Amino acid sequence: MKSKVLDKGFIEVVDSLGNDLTVVNSARVSFGKRKEKFDKSDERLVRYLAKYKHYSPFRHLQVQFHIKAPEFVMRQWYKHVVGIETTSNSATKDHAWNEISGRYVPVEDYYHPSVWRKQSEDNKQASEGVLDDLQQKRMDDTYDELMRKVRMSYDRMVAAGMAKEQARIILPLNQYTEVYWTASFQAIVNFIELRDEKTSQWEIQEYAKAMKELMYEVYPKTTEIWSKLYW
Repeated sequence: MKSKVLDKGFIEVVDSLGNDLTVVNSARVSFGKRKEKFDKSDERLVRYLAKYKHYSPFRHLQVQFHIKAPEFVMRQWYKHVVGIETTSNSATKDHAWNEISGRYVPVEDYYHPSVWRKQSEDNKQASEGVLDDLQQKRMDDTYDELMRKVRMSYDRMVAAGMAKEQARIILPLNQYTEVYWTASFQAIVNFIELRDEKTSQWEIQEYAKAMKELMYEVYPKTTEIWSKLYW
């Protein structure tokens, strides 16, 4: 299961743990019971657990994603730790991240927006609408000129024998990176609820929307019940 996002990005389900019945059995273990088939009574139980935010049964559902996204998107993504941390000790938190390293692999892909947005007049961190056609052309030309210089300079440094760990310091935040992210159902829906929201940056909204659609494929009943309550 894989969805294309932005111009060169994607989000892919690599692996998953559990199914819709996992939530039910994790909750019913309190009574020493276990089900083999998901039915209407299980839907009611999952709805109850979701409505009153009994999160622990949902944490037994785990998904491993392969994500390719611009660095500035991942900078925002890294902040999401709800449902991921395994300890309360800040020195040993498990964020379930592994990322491609610019020390070993040369950077090749960069995000080029399809349109250039205007700064919001009443929100310092947001955008609204798009620049006019003339400004779009000017910004495309500015972007192309800058990226040509970036690529040329980076390639020149690497070709001269400079260590990639140093050459990468000149690269902008639109460089694409790749990450493996493993998270619980709780962590995933928390991410979706916060980032598939109109005040979030458009680019990360696109990843949240793509992730939401993938979750309907991985855990169809649980995701449907959760979405009706909160999405």
